[in-house]
Amino acid sequence: MVINSLAGGGAERVFSTLVRQLHSQSQELSITVVLLDEEPHEAYTLPDGVSVVRLDTKGGIVRSIAGLYKLVRRLRPDIALSFLSRANIATIVAMQAVGRPAIVSERVHTSAHLATSRLAFISRFLIRNCYPRAQQVIAVSQGVADGLEEEFAVSRARTCVIYNPVDVAGIRELAAQEPEIAVSSDDFVTMGRLVPNKNTAMAIRALSRSGMAGRLLVLGEGPLRAELEALAQELGLGPRVHFVGFVANPHAILARAGGYLLTSNAEGFPNAMVEAMATGLPVIATDCPSGPAEILGVELDYGDVAWGRGGVLVAMSDDAAMARCMDRFLDPGVREKVSREASDRVEAFSMEHAVEMFRRRIVSTALGGREEACA
Repeated sequence: MVINSLAGGGAERVFSTLVRQLHSQSQELSITVVLLDEEPHEAYTLPDGVSVVRLDTKGGIVRSIAGLYKLVRRLRPDIALSFLSRANIATIVAMQAVGRPAIVSERVHTSAHLATSRLAFISRFLIRNCYPRAQQVIAVSQGVADGLEEEFAVSRARTCVIYNPVDVAGIRELAAQEPEIAVSSDDFVTMGRLVPNKNTAMAIRALSRSGMAGRLLVLGEGPLRAELEALAQELGLGPRVHFVGFVANPHAILARAGGYLLTSNAEGFPNAMVEAMATGLPVIATDCPSGPAEILGVELDYGDVAWGRGGVLVAMSDDAAMARCMDRFLDPGVREKVSREASDRVEAFSMEHAVEMFRRRIVSTALGGREEACA
């Protein structure tokens, strides 16, 4: 199982969870984890008994391919499963060179994600020429699968949609703990890396347009923090935007807030949004490619707002529409109704179902089988 690193992020959390579950539940699998990069801090731990190899490729695609090729020549694994684009490309090339099958898992809406990349042309070329050669491409949502077929020539027969596993029981147990900071139902929360694709500025602008009296709690770190802090000051929000940074247990904060804001321009499957829903927190999400519309079970069509199961969808970058929805959540009756719907909806993304789907894909592909594409 291959990934760039375990330095932090939604894909890394899902990867480590999957390793842990497969290791504990499946006696037929002997797992070696390969981390392409050597990081000073790893946010997620792996279970005892799982072999871990760190290649220290320093983020380079050529080093990643070369290092992984040497390793698979030595280990001769029956199959490889990888997460994230660089690891996926390196895994496909290395495994094809030794005649073994590879499954890759695409965690983002690829074309939308690459739109902000400095090396988008090279990345698109590599993905288009490598992904169709994988024995199986697991997409984290139907929107991601559609994008792979339309933009990167990955045939539908090789594609399987498996939603991220959500440990609902574990999240609710953590949510019951005391939060690291004071939080009330008047507060809204947004969570994620402070990078352009997450568009956290939209949440700050929505707060400035809304009639709510509470705060916006920003959980996460990233290179745009200073710029976002300056925006909050410029809009006269001051301490009403609280940059919390990284917290060990965000679920205790989410469970006590009044609503969750997802403002992304691109997602694969927004883990943080589903985890917020697992705590009973109603969400307001942008209709970005892809994931939020599937999770809420609603389409925006030609409007600017659409209410779904557990939250509401708004057009991307429409902070005015997001502000109006925030004001709707000031009504306790509305908030409680949508909160119940969020708790019910998240049961569709259970840990057991996702892990079993991954296990079946691994075993079937390793044995040379080719099942029909799943959904």
